[in-house]
Amino acid sequence: MPTFPRNPIMSLTAEQPRHELGESYGPDLRLADLLTPELGDLELGYGTAAGDVKLRTAIADRHGVRPEDVVVTVGGMHGIFLLAYLLEGEVVTTAPQFPMTRNAFDTVGAPVRAVPLTFDDGYRVTAEAVRAQLTPQTRLVSLATPQNPSGVAVPPETLREILEAMGEVCPDAYLMVDETYRTAAYGDDPIVDTALRLGPKVVSVASLSKCHGAAGLRIGWVISTDEDLIEQLTTAKFSTVVTASPVTEALAVRVFEQEDKILGERRIWLEQNLRITEDWVNANSALVEWVRPSAGALCVVRLAADVDLERFRRTAAELGVRLADGDWFGDDPRVFRLGFGFLPVEDLKAALDALREALRAAR
Repeated sequence: MPTFPRNPIMSLTAEQPRHELGESYGPDLRLADLLTPELGDLELGYGTAAGDVKLRTAIADRHGVRPEDVVVTVGGMHGIFLLAYLLEGEVVTTAPQFPMTRNAFDTVGAPVRAVPLTFDDGYRVTAEAVRAQLTPQTRLVSLATPQNPSGVAVPPETLREILEAMGEVCPDAYLMVDETYRTAAYGDDPIVDTALRLGPKVVSVASLSKCHGAAGLRIGWVISTDEDLIEQLTTAKFSTVVTASPVTEALAVRVFEQEDKILGERRIWLEQNLRITEDWVNANSALVEWVRPSAGALCVVRLAADVDLERFRRTAAELGVRLADGDWFGDDPRVFRLGFGFLPVEDLKAALDALREALRAAR
């Protein structure tokens, strides 16, 4: 009987260590940032199956679609799980990838064909590699852009070429694009347009967790211009959680009302922390190397060949340094996800200093 595979990434929800470099998002919003007197009049009843219309309108406006094309979910992973369940059949996806995404496919018993990505190739997704895994039985192609753990984006032209290949090999399949980190741009970098623009077979999944600092609201969404799929998703959502919380939906509307300010502040924060991380990697190139991310609060680093892996793990734990292990994502054990967006500048510098100490001690 299928079950939910356990993954050590669950440890990130436990008590935080002294130097937290394992998280993959920026600073958290506070409830006080969102509260208004009007929220005190909110009735604590059920919401609607598809989601609050104000919230769906806010999401739709940012993606150039109708509110009717949006289903609000309890976090982005809820949406991914529902899609995996509904589109029962073969899935083509990447490895490494966010473990809960792979867990969703495994839990519903979907046959998975993986497109291997590597550190040495910069985690670059190519249409040729995806095409090689497509079969007439493929029902879902699952990609993230930017990716987790690497933060590397898939260019729109590559997504377009993948859709063309799907049209030839598996025309009934959907391309699910996890756009969770899409708006987590650095400084003046432009925000890449949603993949929904590429055609009706694209399904976008995202949430307020990573870019907006509102993971505690547990608000995500699935967007599709396919009316039949939206109807199925709405029914599946109702059958699993009935509705999302009207309280968190109302707070999510407040997040979108302040989005320009929230994302603007985080652009500056992430750009500064990215620069600090890049300078640190360059200064410690004998110990570690990295792949520079396209967006998001995360990147991957790889230990130098002469760093003893087990000694590094022990020393890092002793120093209170936590990274996210690469093998959690199906990557090489010498690769780690480093989250540089979570800590304030001085705390990030202290954490990187401690990381350097652990690396030196393991040589």
